[in-house]
Amino acid sequence: MNIHSREQGAWTSDDVIVVGGGLAGLFCALRLAPRRVSILATAPIGQGASSAWAQGGIAAAISPGDSIESHLADTIAAGAGTVDEAIARLMVSDAAERVHDLLEYGVPFDRDLAGELLMSREAAHSERRVVHVKGDMAGAAIMTALVDAVRKTPSIRLIEGYVGESITTGDGQVSGIVARPRGGGQPVHFPARAIVLATGGIGHLYAVTTNPPESEGAGVGMAARAGAVIGDPEFVQFHPTAIAVGRDPAPLATEALRGEGATLVNSDGTRFMPAIDPLAELAPRDVVARAIHNEIAAGRGAFLDCTEAIGAEFPEKFPTVYGYCRDAGIDPVREPIPVAPAEHFHMGGVLTDARGRSTLDGLWACGETTSTGAHGANRLASNSLLEAVVFSARAADDIRARYPDSEEMHPVPAEGAADDQGPDGAAVARLRQTMTRDVGVVRDRAGLVRALATIAELENGNRSIRFGNMLTTAKLIAAAALARTESRGGHERSDYPESADVWRHRTFITLDEAEGIAAEALPAETAVCD
Repeated sequence: MNIHSREQGAWTSDDVIVVGGGLAGLFCALRLAPRRVSILATAPIGQGASSAWAQGGIAAAISPGDSIESHLADTIAAGAGTVDEAIARLMVSDAAERVHDLLEYGVPFDRDLAGELLMSREAAHSERRVVHVKGDMAGAAIMTALVDAVRKTPSIRLIEGYVGESITTGDGQVSGIVARPRGGGQPVHFPARAIVLATGGIGHLYAVTTNPPESEGAGVGMAARAGAVIGDPEFVQFHPTAIAVGRDPAPLATEALRGEGATLVNSDGTRFMPAIDPLAELAPRDVVARAIHNEIAAGRGAFLDCTEAIGAEFPEKFPTVYGYCRDAGIDPVREPIPVAPAEHFHMGGVLTDARGRSTLDGLWACGETTSTGAHGANRLASNSLLEAVVFSARAADDIRARYPDSEEMHPVPAEGAADDQGPDGAAVARLRQTMTRDVGVVRDRAGLVRALATIAELENGNRSIRFGNMLTTAKLIAAAALARTESRGGHERSDYPESADVWRHRTFITLDEAEGIAAEALPAETAVCD
């Protein structure tokens, strides 16, 4: 636990609390300056955040020949029919300004000899529009710069080592958040006029993920249990090319490798993507992930071959991936890299508007924990960091306009909260295995009902609020996936393999509605629990 207070010996927080120490949370807090804000983070800021692991970069239409309209068109095409076009236009229109902000914070984006930003191309982009750092180190470089800026900003108070458990409400609006020391102990109620959820993704609801352990869907679970509407929870993006070496989290082989010409082959050395999609290896992520999933399921395996397209330049061009490979005993200069799909990004989350407002008064959200509508059913590569900075800035501007003056608050022990030692390891492992098997790359009714039955069984024996949030988020994903009887984007139903016009819309769901879907399905099925 690490608490920085402005008054020696006095433990206080601020009336605006940002929950999460990743890109969205830090950028929001910096944007709020000089208005006072507290950051509540499970790990030291910058650690435990998926943003720090991002390899590709930030998509922005800033190079000659590119345009906002082109970026918007690519975003809409990748989103498989459910993108909120107005929100996506806001995002791509703000991109250049947000990249400039990051440059001002000292992010060392790659440049050519003339000093112009270098741009790379990634899957489903029609242009080279991704700004990057040393090929595959954008996330780490961005987070290093922002962490340094935050620690130098006197208006930002850091409360590190606390895990958010529940959002409190009163008189029809949010009144604070209850959090507990990460290692266990007495929970604390942090009162607030405004809460910004920036808690990241859901990766560790799945057995195979590229996300850090802190990405367990806590923000979605907390918001849903407080009554917030959740958007598009069934749309889960599986990155096609996690490096399949049995590590948890799974190291990632960046999309940019395929952008540079790397190919996907099976154990026979045969390329399989050209027969599946005209864009071959540069097809949208859901298409490539399913193709790799099918090759592995058929016993042929899947490998990313960079030997010809990148070859000897690999260590210099992609040092992060090269290090992952060498640590696993693979030489990507000379041999293909074994790959498999892994949970990577959640298009769903807390439903928010253009200002970052949720459906609960006093609750804002930004970053991966949200569903803005910008991604639709399948996120375009390198739009994730862009969405984080665009909508965290918009949330900060809205909060500053609503609450121009700061107040110091006094955290107190949370009344009536039972001792909670955290999630049971065996129960978490069972949930993750269930989600990967039954709510993964390819789904069907039998598996989704089985998942809901397992989640209900785990809820019955659960005594951990933190695990309860995980189970809530898992239930929302599985219930929405059961209700959507079609395949679209990151949601693939083998029993409903086609997209249907009647489903060409977003999902808006509450926890009560998810529980109703589960209750209706379970008695009618013979649920087989593992």
